[in-house]
Amino acid sequence: MAGKDALGTQFLRDSTGAGAFVVVANCTDISGPSRQRESIEVTAHDSPNKYREFIKGLKDGGEVELTLNYDPGNITHQALDADFEEDDLRAYQLVILPGDPDEHTWDFSGLITDLGDEYPTEDKMERTCTVKISGKPTLTATG
Repeated sequence: MAGKDALGTQFLRDSTGAGAFVVVANCTDISGPSRQRESIEVTAHDSPNKYREFIKGLKDGGEVELTLNYDPGNITHQALDADFEEDDLRAYQLVILPGDPDEHTWDFSGLITDLGDEYPTEDKMERTCTVKISGKPTLTATG
């Protein structure tokens, strides 16, 4: 098989701080984590063949970006507002292929760095949300 359908992917937040994860409703697009790693240049006068040389630097857990069909009355959408306002990190999960034998879960702590709402005249209300990951995100086979 060349690929898998992502329909059903879930974004969850720890609603109590004690591991009680709740699905954030009406997510239409989810991307991430978009991890990165720095490269540190170590080129010297005696580097072979006049090519720059690099070593590995610090890693960045990246971000998870969401787009939602926004409903201001939905408790999970209201919770994202509260997460944005709080000072502490929160635990989140991204569940890929839930219920499938190949289900995997990303676990990470993070903070909401961007929360934006749109109210177009001829389309649905939308919310975008960016969660900056703090530390190392962990991918686990959970299916």
